[in-house]
Amino acid sequence: MSDAATSAEAAPYVRYEVRDGFAVLTLDSPHNRNALSSKLVTELLQGLERAAADPAVRGVVLTHTGNTFCAGADLREAVAADPAEAAGIRTQWMVRVLRDILDLPKPVVAQIDGNVRAGGMGIVAACDLVVAGRGSSFALTEARLGLAPFVISLTLLPRMTSRAAARYFQTGETFDAAEAEHIGLITVAADDPAAEVARLCAALRKSSPQGLAESKRLVNAATLAEVDRNAETLAKRSGSFFGTAEVIEGMTAFLQKRPPSWAE
Repeated sequence: MSDAATSAEAAPYVRYEVRDGFAVLTLDSPHNRNALSSKLVTELLQGLERAAADPAVRGVVLTHTGNTFCAGADLREAVAADPAEAAGIRTQWMVRVLRDILDLPKPVVAQIDGNVRAGGMGIVAACDLVVAGRGSSFALTEARLGLAPFVISLTLLPRMTSRAAARYFQTGETFDAAEAEHIGLITVAADDPAAEVARLCAALRKSSPQGLAESKRLVNAATLAEVDRNAETLAKRSGSFFGTAEVIEGMTAFLQKRPPSWAE
């Protein structure tokens, strides 16, 4: 491994800092579009835990470097291991990330100015407030790989309108921030997402920690119950499809940047 590669691996994939009473977690793995690699997931979970334990932190801002907030699973990491085993591990990571965001007793505000795909969509839906720049784009591309948004449906379905879910779960179409706001996936599409997040954080600071925690608990109670009830079943369903002919073809086609056999 080259010195540059070693240095990149040693650098954090999730940067943590506290600004104006908010823990800012920055997904900083632009080389793979902030994909959900083992390193990024581990550091994200650690950052959420650190923010939850710090009484000086009133909430979390989750943001990113590069032109992609999160591209979903790290497919190169996925194909490097046994497909079924790797899928099981990744789905458990996803469940943990979604549940930790939902259950964190502090508001989580996503600040997006770029692309969101696949598992990144589930993270967006788990956040309490989401601000996206108008140039941002969103897509659920699992069906194009021979899959479905199994685990992330736990957070997506309570946010999106049912008509929008039926469309975008199946077509894999890309849509913009205005559409994301219209269907309930994000809170607001903004010309200046950083300024809008600062405004929302200022409003959140006017609420007491106890008031924030109990209000969030009310909003997320049904979704958390659904996660606890169905996450394991959905994770098993997800894992059962990895290693199938269609998924192998879908992932291979994606990595080779060509249409899959069914789309030719």
